[in-house]
This record gives sequence, structure tokens and C-alpha cells, in this order.
Amino acid sequence: MGGVRRAPTGPRARYAFAATGTELADDPLAELTVLVPPHVHADSHAAVAYYLIRDLVVTLELAPGSPLNERILMERLNLGRTPVREALRRLADEGLVAIFPRRGMVVAPIHVHDLSSISEVRIELEGLAAGLAARRRTADDRRVAADLLERLAVGVDPSDPRGLIRLDQQVHHLVHRATHNDYLQNTLAEYLALSLRLWFLGLERVHRLDQAVGEHRDLLTAITAGDADIAAATARAHVTAFWQQITQVL
Repeated sequence: MGGVRRAPTGPRARYAFAATGTELADDPLAELTVLVPPHVHADSHAAVAYYLIRDLVVTLELAPGSPLNERILMERLNLGRTPVREALRRLADEGLVAIFPRRGMVVAPIHVHDLSSISEVRIELEGLAAGLAARRRTADDRRVAADLLERLAVGVDPSDPRGLIRLDQQVHHLVHRATHNDYLQNTLAEYLALSLRLWFLGLERVHRLDQAVGEHRDLLTAITAGDADIAAATARAHVTAFWQQITQVL
């Protein structure tokens, strides 16, 4: 059935809307692995559909190249045709869904050359963001950074890769938000999602996952201290190390 399973009865069932009414269910996105950026308000059915389907695509629950059936997605997410269709079009714009004549929509295939192309852009953008964040961070940004540093100091559990991936995203989201540049934040969010899909592709063979998340200590420390040069260099080194590790296992 096009690589899409029927509506689940486990944790993913919480993603669905109530069958009646127009209000969104409580925290329909609470258990996503691919987190919603904190500056985003997913306050419409189309937005929720986008983040739910993006999660399925990035985590490879919808396999690369598999056909996407709107009706099956509607049943799985308990959403109407219009929000699902809008979500798929948005994902196509971001390179996570591909549209082929006569074949319709499929989950975008993954090509090896995608890794280098995505990483080349991310190295520069993440470095830019980290430098700006160090210059522009507010008291609230510093508070969030301090909370994240406390969590990193406790240590991360390498046996919980999805938890590590969520923590990694929370650090990136803090850096992106601290730039206080909405255009840059939106661009970074797209490239982060593309990178995460590659990470999931090599997840079982990546042996530095906890180390990669731990590298964020230096990044957060530099941003908190306002050291733009060190923050930018640390961010670039982090993305470069990710690139090199994934290249070895794919």
C-alpha cells in the first residue's frame, strides 16, 4: 500500500485529531522525533499534517522512493484531504517529497551526492548562525543555553538514539533562534531536516552519536560567552564531523 501503514494503535495514535470539531487535539506533535522549531506555531490542520508527515519521512518510517497515497495518509493521521495535500506540496518544495508525471507523489529518494551538497550548505549556514547567536543572544537565550548545558553535563544515553537526536535538535534550535533572523531560521530548519534523514539512514552504523551531541557543550559555552569566532568555528567543525562520519557508513 505504497509504503504507508494503516492508522496505528500505539503512541502515534496520539498524533491524530479528534474525530469531531475543529480544535486541534492536545499536543498532537508532542512525541515527534523531528521536533517543531520553537519559533513555529503549528496552529492549523495543514501545519500539523506537515510536521506529522515530515516526521514519518525523515525517520524513514516512509521509505525513500515509496509512493504516497493521500487517502491512506488521511486515515492514518485522521486528517482531511486539504491539509494532507497542502503538507505534501510543502514537503515537495523542501525536497522531502518528489512529484513524477503519471506516478504521482513519492517519498524523495536519497542519493549519496545529496550528503555533500547538503553538508556544504549547512557548514556555512550553521557557522553563520552560531556567530550571530553569540553576538545577539538575549537573557532568555542564555537561560535556555544554561538549561541545555545542565542536561549535557548529566550525560546522554547512547542506547537512546532518538532521545539523543531530539537533544541535538534542541541545541540547534536554540542556536537558530538566538540569531533572531526569521529567514535564516527557516532555511536552517529545512537543511536540518534533510540532514536528519541522512542521519537516520546510517543510524545503526554511526558510533559517535553521543559524542556528536556532547560536542555542543563547547558551542553553547561560546555562545553564552559571546565569543562569535569560537562559536562559528565550533559549529562548522560539528557539521563537518557529521559529514565525515555519515560518508564513511553510507
